[in-house]
Amino acid sequence: MVGPVRRSGTPHWFANAPDGSLGSLLMSHVLAAVAWPYANGPRHIGHVSGFGVPSDVFARYMRMAGHDVLMVSGTDEHGTPIQVQADADGVTPRELADRYNKVIVEDLHGLGLSYDLFTRTTTRNHYAVVQELFEGMYRNGYIVPKTTMGAISPSTGRTLPDRYIEGTCPICGYDSARGDQCDNCGNQLDPIDLINPKSRINGETPKFVETEHFFLDLPALAEVLRQWLDTREGWRPNVLRFSRNLLDDLQPRAITRDLEWGVPIPLDDWRDRPDKRIYVWFDAVIGYLSASIEWARRSGDPDAWRKYWSADGAGKDAQSYYFMGKDNIVFHSVIWPALLSGYSGEGSRDGEPGELGRLNLPTEVVSSEYLTMEGRKFSSSRKVVIYVRDFLERYDADALRYFIAAAGPESNDTDFTWAEFLRRNNDELVAGWGNLVNRCVSMAAKNFGAIPPVDPAGLTEADQALLAVARTGFTTVGDLIGRHRQKQAIGEAMKVVAEANRYLSEQAPWKLKDEADKPRMGTILHVALQVISDANTLLTPFLPHSAQQVHELLGGTGVHAPMPVIEQVDDLDGGPAYPVLTGDYTVGARWESVSIEAGRPLAAPKPVFRKLDPSIVDEELARLAD
Repeated sequence: MVGPVRRSGTPHWFANAPDGSLGSLLMSHVLAAVAWPYANGPRHIGHVSGFGVPSDVFARYMRMAGHDVLMVSGTDEHGTPIQVQADADGVTPRELADRYNKVIVEDLHGLGLSYDLFTRTTTRNHYAVVQELFEGMYRNGYIVPKTTMGAISPSTGRTLPDRYIEGTCPICGYDSARGDQCDNCGNQLDPIDLINPKSRINGETPKFVETEHFFLDLPALAEVLRQWLDTREGWRPNVLRFSRNLLDDLQPRAITRDLEWGVPIPLDDWRDRPDKRIYVWFDAVIGYLSASIEWARRSGDPDAWRKYWSADGAGKDAQSYYFMGKDNIVFHSVIWPALLSGYSGEGSRDGEPGELGRLNLPTEVVSSEYLTMEGRKFSSSRKVVIYVRDFLERYDADALRYFIAAAGPESNDTDFTWAEFLRRNNDELVAGWGNLVNRCVSMAAKNFGAIPPVDPAGLTEADQALLAVARTGFTTVGDLIGRHRQKQAIGEAMKVVAEANRYLSEQAPWKLKDEADKPRMGTILHVALQVISDANTLLTPFLPHSAQQVHELLGGTGVHAPMPVIEQVDDLDGGPAYPVLTGDYTVGARWESVSIEAGRPLAAPKPVFRKLDPSIVDEELARLAD
């Protein structure tokens, strides 16, 4: 059973108002909703650059700033792709999902992603929440039955999922459009409308047959979506522009499929049918809510989730931030808000909220662009890939986190190259930040054995200027993280590091060898160590593993940057047991400057970061070429 987890902290004034704009709002409840990785294989570094690291940086900062954060996600485990791969591997869909759920949980743990609960979509709790939203929307008239043409494989007789059909887009002419959406023009599609449709599984031309399914009536929710999007300010421009454009041609969207693997349809004459299931795109987005409810049930307060979700009660002033790659924008800025609105009875057909009550719409959809690798798109089949697990076997987690934060695809597609990774690790982490820590702690330990006191004569103008730079960083860096400008934020934190290095070079404490100069040496080192402590706090959301090390090198004790743990738990409703990520985040540093204590013992430090040999570039490129 998951033990008690962190909850409230002292609320702070935060810059983002409920509409995402800059303003003063006292906020205490923050939902960090992180995209659900699909459990059909291990995740690569391109995946975690979109959903993983950015969400964790934000959640860690918000907790440090005193906010009550709930960070949830899990593995997405339903749908035909799982079924197809399971058949190919000679296992059941559940066995395949179990395999990759374990791998993904371990990889995200290795990166230090601080989930309050990372669960999965095959829990009975998730099934119940999905079915509740389905029934509520059905009662309100936003889910309707419709006879349509469905694609099946002529050779197997099985349904072909829309995403497994590819052809030419009838709107823009793109020759690799999927059956559900064209990635080139962004329009929703139906596979029967594709020109020259082909199965991506075996290349055969699909057969289209008449079948009955349930559809989400998106046109009936278009106006409420438009009104909501018109209130969004401060979003990344590409997300808002793309989302608004989608509203111009919304069509009803099928939410059930002829499948054997998925959540049963909770209606009479449908719930026991083995050939009809709720489709994966519908049930996966509901995972944010079901994971929150599962977390609450495990916390001992089954209604605790309402603080982050309920538009009627305790969660009225809550904010929610959804993190994903740009290929998932439509599901988070249109589909998911449509489901929430329909369930709450807020579309053109009105209606009444279900038993969960009226539910909050997203405060912001935080989408990243794509990370490429050595100039090519990530592709497992073409072996243009490095999986998270393989990366962490050879390099430090914080080295990857730093690259993603400093050079990742925040607002533009970004190319990961081994040469650039090497440069940033060696020149910025090792030579810049790690060397500053090592030099200062070493000199203080050697000459004083502890953090030295400040000379009674006081601080010079240069001392005070450096301390002011570090203190200002808490406002600057915190504001940028809160507005999802993480590249700028880590850049500002590293400017504090650069200023400290410049100060140390100019003051040259190693030259103060006479006994009479020792008080001034002590002051310089005290100031430098104070700024190192402050810079370490500024960098903690980005580099939690090394932040804990630096904290201890400065003589600190206890937890500075809390880490997630993997726990094996029983399904709350009698299903199979499974591993989850969770953690106690009540402990750790706060987002503030804390005065270091003169006299705190210091020992000779060990390097914080590993300097990498330039040969790794050729080695990794050779692996890529194999």
